[in-house]
Amino acid sequence: MKKHAFSFLLAAASALLPLAPATAQTTTSNHTQSKAETELRNFSAWVNQQVDKADASARRNWPSLKSNFDRQSQRLDRATDSLSTQSKREYAQQKTRYQEWAAEQQRLEAQATQPTTAQQAQRRLLNEDVQISKARGSEMVDLYSRFIDATRAQRRQWTDAEWAEASTVLSALNARYSQVRSEIAMEDRLRIRSWQGEFRTFEKARSMKDIVTDDK
Repeated sequence: MKKHAFSFLLAAASALLPLAPATAQTTTSNHTQSKAETELRNFSAWVNQQVDKADASARRNWPSLKSNFDRQSQRLDRATDSLSTQSKREYAQQKTRYQEWAAEQQRLEAQATQPTTAQQAQRRLLNEDVQISKARGSEMVDLYSRFIDATRAQRRQWTDAEWAEASTVLSALNARYSQVRSEIAMEDRLRIRSWQGEFRTFEKARSMKDIVTDDK
């Protein structure tokens, strides 16, 4: 009786043995999949963070960003088979989204390194192509108004070169103003003088800020 019982237990144990490797393999597969999904979540969060950054900040850190993207995407490329169908689709979308954003940053960087012509500076500050030296007296108020509006809106992001360009455009406006001053009503002349002074105040404030920053 004992012999039969022992034989039965031995057979039962033998039947269970093949299941152990399969269970271990399933556990390993689940672990790999979980790790890949975690890396995808981290990658998606990183892409979202970069795309939401200010362009100038991104371009300053461009080599580091590119290296980070390459490292993360290479890991995920190797683990693609461990991702679910939905996760594969998300990864492809985020990768494309980042690459399109990166291409735009490179375009802006290339554009920024090109020297700005006087005409381009005028267009940026006056929002139109205009030959200031031939402007009529009746047009001067509008031109100064556009110039000061652009200065108010853009000055905090201006580089030294852009400040110099703005000062050059204002000098051109002032030169033409002197020529057609008699054609301009007193009320409009006062407004123009106020805008001229406002720009110079912005310039002085910026210079003082630079001095304080350098002294720190």
